[in-house]
Amino acid sequence: MNELQSLLERLSNAHGASGYEAGVRLVVEEEVRPYVDEIRVDKMGNLIATKSGSSPVLMLAAHMDEIGLMIKYIDDKGFVHFTKSGGWFDQTLLNQRMIVHTEKGPLYGVIGSKPPHAMKEEDKKKPVNIGDMFIDVGATSREDAERMGVRIGTPLTLDTEFKPLGNDRVTGKAFDNRAGCTALIWGLLEMRGVEATVHAVFTVQEEVGLKGAKTSAFGLEPDVALATDVSYTGDHPGIEKKQSAIEMGKGPSITVSDAEGRGIIVPETVLRWLKEAADLNNIPYQLEVGSGGTTDASAIHLSRDGIPSGVISPPVRYIHTPVSVLSMADLENSARLVARAAEIVDRFF
Repeated sequence: MNELQSLLERLSNAHGASGYEAGVRLVVEEEVRPYVDEIRVDKMGNLIATKSGSSPVLMLAAHMDEIGLMIKYIDDKGFVHFTKSGGWFDQTLLNQRMIVHTEKGPLYGVIGSKPPHAMKEEDKKKPVNIGDMFIDVGATSREDAERMGVRIGTPLTLDTEFKPLGNDRVTGKAFDNRAGCTALIWGLLEMRGVEATVHAVFTVQEEVGLKGAKTSAFGLEPDVALATDVSYTGDHPGIEKKQSAIEMGKGPSITVSDAEGRGIIVPETVLRWLKEAADLNNIPYQLEVGSGGTTDASAIHLSRDGIPSGVISPPVRYIHTPVSVLSMADLENSARLVARAAEIVDRFF
């Protein structure tokens, strides 16, 4: 296993639901410290790592949080009921093993529901709603669950570990957006001769409203910004290429527009900058026009009087599930593009 894959594995296996990113932040801080001049954590919990330079001021953003759950109720028998933190498809959660992040330490539980043996035939044809799911931590009563450390408001994340697949493919949880964090950290390592001031910002609460990006961009007031996130692909069964033209193995995507323009329409100057960085260094890339979700760039570009912003993303299959898949070559090329773009940003801004 090479160093880039080891970094992704460490970040993927870390846990940090939206609003509870401290464990991930510790990993990021340790990994990024050799490549920057200053590190600080702001009031929201964003980690801001700065490479000192002159103008322009470049903000690079990658969100640390992953989609998770939060306990909302413990019933008399000790079963735990929950809400979603971020964009889950309910069926993805059914029968998963979860980690309850109690103040006493991690506690394991499983998401249960009525077994098929007890379902009516018409019920078997319907998706199981999240309201019909619960978490079994092995407790025999509410009091027993509380003795284990279970409390209202406790966050939960998936109990899934990173694994290699065939060829250069790997799978794990939270590739959205630990893959983006990995690309940003590796990009900082790769940078050579950057004249600009670079703020690498590892943001919080992206999955629940782009919150950390919004506040950090306001505070830093950069001249230009670039988010590293992930793109979903259209290269596997169950999805058509017209829904996503992005393919694994063909390089990072450069966003032109996302959420049908409701998120970000990337300025032409930013697109020229990123394309030139790729073309000069023979980095393969794909242009993405998305109709689905947004990234931190959507919040950053609306900060203050407007900040020109773009997005670089490695293609990832099955995002927002425990079994996301990516190509390590795509991830490496994403990091290379971040680095090469930073090296020529002063030509454009």
